[in-house]
Amino acid sequence: MRRVMRILFESSVEAGVANAGMNERQAVSDAELLRRGLAGDEDAFRAVYERLKSGIFRYAFYMTNSRTTAEEVTQEVFLTLLRKGEQFDSAQGDVGAFTFGFARNIVHRALRREKYQRLLFAGAKDEVAAEPASASDALTTGLIRGENVLRVRAAIGALPEHYRQVVVLCDLCELTYGEAAARLECAVGTIRSRLNRAHGLLARKLKLPIDAAKELRDNAEGCLT
Repeated sequence: MRRVMRILFESSVEAGVANAGMNERQAVSDAELLRRGLAGDEDAFRAVYERLKSGIFRYAFYMTNSRTTAEEVTQEVFLTLLRKGEQFDSAQGDVGAFTFGFARNIVHRALRREKYQRLLFAGAKDEVAAEPASASDALTTGLIRGENVLRVRAAIGALPEHYRQVVVLCDLCELTYGEAAARLECAVGTIRSRLNRAHGLLARKLKLPIDAAKELRDNAEGCLT
């Protein structure tokens, strides 16, 4: 399932997501950089931004299916981090999880405000252009045959939000079950259950054969890091 999602989506957001390797150029921890940034060190806060912006942008884009909205969400997240960063407590988790909490709330508001279902299905002008998945790509996965990006987006967008979130976090953003559980503030078992259910719903929405639906679920027994 993760391979399918990355084949269908990765090229469309490539230009909007920074190379992850560039975000690891500093040895200083996120928590220390945030502390320095909030104390007035602009370079330190810029380093936090560089490390975290890719994940925030990916989450916002996959949840809203809009590059414009994802850019706005990312900007608002870091403005919020500047205002509320002093609330960070390392005993409660890492800076990434703390920042994701802002992203989750801002995305939720954006979805309500922009009536996200119409944005997903109506072909909004700021939607990232999508090309049909090639036959070879679909065949190599053995999971989706004859599907295209727009249809898969529509299927994911039609999922209830709690199912869509686990698909985005685990399948598209490649978080582990533990990381996804920390960000959604639920048990790892809940993540497993929701992801399994979400894969089943997607298989039915996309009218995949029963054996392919089973493969979707079987291939979800862990998230890449």
